[in-house]
Order: sequence, then C-alpha cells, then structure tokens
Amino acid sequence: RRWHGYQLVDGGRFTLWGAEAEGGWSSREEQLLLDAIEQFGFGNWEDMAAHVGASRTPQEVMEHYVSMYIHGNLGKACIPDTIPNRVTDHTCPSGGPLSPSLTTPLPPLDISVAEQQQLGYMPLRDDYEIEYDQDAETLISGLSVNYDDDDVEIELKRAHVDMYVRKLKERQRRKNIARDYNLVPAFLGKDKKDKEKAPKRKITKEEKELRLKLRPLYQFMSCKEFEDFFENMHKERILRAKIRELQRYRRNGITKMEESAEYEAARHKREKRKENKNIASSKRGKEEGKEGEFAAIENLPGFELLSDREKVLCSSLNLSPARYVTVKTIIIKDHLQKRQGIPSKSRLPSYLDKVLKKRILNFLTESGWISRDAS
Repeated sequence: RRWHGYQLVDGGRFTLWGAEAEGGWSSREEQLLLDAIEQFGFGNWEDMAAHVGASRTPQEVMEHYVSMYIHGNLGKACIPDTIPNRVTDHTCPSGGPLSPSLTTPLPPLDISVAEQQQLGYMPLRDDYEIEYDQDAETLISGLSVNYDDDDVEIELKRAHVDMYVRKLKERQRRKNIARDYNLVPAFLGKDKKDKEKAPKRKITKEEKELRLKLRPLYQFMSCKEFEDFFENMHKERILRAKIRELQRYRRNGITKMEESAEYEAARHKREKRKENKNIASSKRGKEEGKEGEFAAIENLPGFELLSDREKVLCSSLNLSPARYVTVKTIIIKDHLQKRQGIPSKSRLPSYLDKVLKKRILNFLTESGWISRDAS
C-alpha cells in the first residue's frame, strides 16, 4: 500500500529507470543527484558530481538530469506545456526569452595589451577597472533582509536597490555611447589614422564650431543618426545659399540661368574696378604729405593748438593733443616754480610712462621752453 513503510533491501543498487536509462545509474546515485540539485542549485554540475561520487563527471551528471528529469517522462508529467501568466517578449521574432540585441554581448575592443593596461580595460569581461561612479556598490553592499524588518525598512532597502540599478543603467549607457562614437580610438589617437585612410569632404571652420555646439546631442542620438542629421544641416545651408542667390538674380531682373553667367562676369568686373580705385586712392593719400601723416589726430580736440613740430611729436608718440597739452602745462609749471624757489608737488598723469616723459622733456628742452638743467 502507498501508506506502508518500506526500505531499500539491496542498498540502492537497482536501476530506477530500467533499460531506458543510460550509464547504469543506480537508485542510490539518483537519490544523491536529487539531494545535490536541491542543495547546490541547477547548473552547479561540478559540485553535484562531487556529491554523487567520484565515478560521475559533471558532463554525465548534466546529461543524465536533463534527459531523465526534464525531457524524460518525469519532466513531461511535472512541467506543463503552457505556463499560465507567462510574459511574452514581442521584440524577439524567434520567441526567445530576450531580444538578441540585449543578450548578445558586444565584441571586445580591438586594442593592444599596452593600450588595455593604459585604459584599465579587461577584454574578457568587456569592462574597465575604474567605472563611472565607482562607489555605487556601497548602496547595497551592506544590505540584508531580516525577518524582523518592518515595512519602512523594507521599502528603504528597495529604494537603495532601485538607486543602484539606475547607476548601473547609466554606466551601460556611457559605455554604449563610447562604443558607438569610437571614443576609445579617439583617446588613443587611432581615429586620425582612420580619417587619413578614408578621406571625406573637407569640413570648414564653421562646421567644426557647429559640431562643438551640437555635442550635447550625442547622448540622445546614435552615431549614424547624428551624422545623417549633420549632413542634412549641411545640405540645408547649401540650399538656403542657393535660394538667396536665385532671389538676388530675380531682384536684378534675371529670369534665366543663361543670363546669370553674364551677370556674374559683369559684377566681377565692377568689383575689380572698385578695388583698383580704392588702391589708387590709398596711394594718393600717402602722397599728400603732412595732412596724411596727421590723419590719426587731426580730428581730435586740441589739434589746432599745436605747432607743426608738436603735431609730428604727437603723431610719432601716438599721443592725443589734449594729453600732450596737459603734460606740457604741468612740466612748464613745475619748471617755473623751481626757478622761483617754490617746491613743486604736482604729479604727472598715469598714462605718461618713462619713455614718453623723456621724449617730451627732450622736445621741450630743444624748443627752449625749459632749461637743460631742469630737464
């Protein structure tokens, strides 16, 4: 009867599955196998093989369990064909558990061993020694769920886990951006060699400045999307320039493209004549003599108070007439006070350095305004 007690008389040496079992597994080994998978968990075949006995390898343990307990009659009886409330991932056409783009790892970076050490890159793990937000694991490193935790403590621990998951997502997002935009070759200087091998159209200075302004968009767009976006902006600028050119033709009465070539040739000749005229006028200005020489200061206040020699001095020193008259007044006043025995306490302006002061004193001495002893 089913409720009768029983024991294995032969010590568990008989086979449990009969002739269909491969490898001659005894009932004692089957019992140890079931105890091992409950203790070590599915997938730890090495620990399970050690628990069953030295005569069984991890490969034999895995094949026997999968064939007998999953795909065999026991698995068919215990595991239903349709699992109720099962979530279906519609992103994978083959009906797998996850999309291949999420489960298939990216290939490791193609860099040398020295470059791996420089970056702290581990190719087998496709990971780095120093990650973004290196201390993120401290959020959950000390967490443990206890039976006497109240609801507030459990929710707080869940919040810590959510914070850690967000940090992991941010790490992965940064890695994807670095891989998509080839930031590692750019850091190592390899992108310059690739650009030399495959030259594209020449990028102007304005386009480089525009790329710098649009750099924050890199994190929201893939590399191909951004390049298409930038090329479309370049085409837009070309079309706008073409439209402005056509509008200019229309304003000048040109309605056919054949007439535009004649118009451009005439415009080029006009600009050439205007340029030659400007060059001739500048040459005439240089030949006019003193009027051209004093062109920089002749419109400044106090110019009419200067003599011809003072005009030459101010023009050579790049000094305005008003400032020169101020300095000249202070120096002559000090000279007269010293001749009368009155101590002078006047101060020269701050814009007058030693070179300018010496030049002005020499000029005033040569002109007879002050004596050589005073200078």
